[in-house]
Amino acid sequence: MEDKLKHLEFIQNVITRMNTNSFLIKGWAVTLVSALFALAAKDSNGDFAILSYIVIPSFWILDAFFISREKCFRTLYKIVSAKTGGIDFKMSIENYNNGKNTWLNAIFNTTLIVFYGVIVVVTIIIMKIIFK
Repeated sequence: MEDKLKHLEFIQNVITRMNTNSFLIKGWAVTLVSALFALAAKDSNGDFAILSYIVIPSFWILDAFFISREKCFRTLYKIVSAKTGGIDFKMSIENYNNGKNTWLNAIFNTTLIVFYGVIVVVTIIIMKIIFK
């Protein structure tokens, strides 16, 4: 039983790390896009704002990667918690990508669509204001 609890603790630590990475990426996305808008407004140069069209998808894709990995580790956690014996401390998640935990599905996760969608809409509005 002690081995099982330790293994679950290892998996939970990875889940927490993936969640933290996702949170930090969202923060960096907002910060970087805001900085680009500030530079665009300061110099009246729309080129800085155009860079946000590279930054937003890049962070969106990276965020989706961490969310898909987190979901795979959550599946591993459920499987290990259901085991009754023979804990092997494996942390491999390659078999838990059951079609739902894919990177592509994570990109179209409702949470990410709303979060990054708002950033895209705000970017479009600000671009229209800058280029008037």
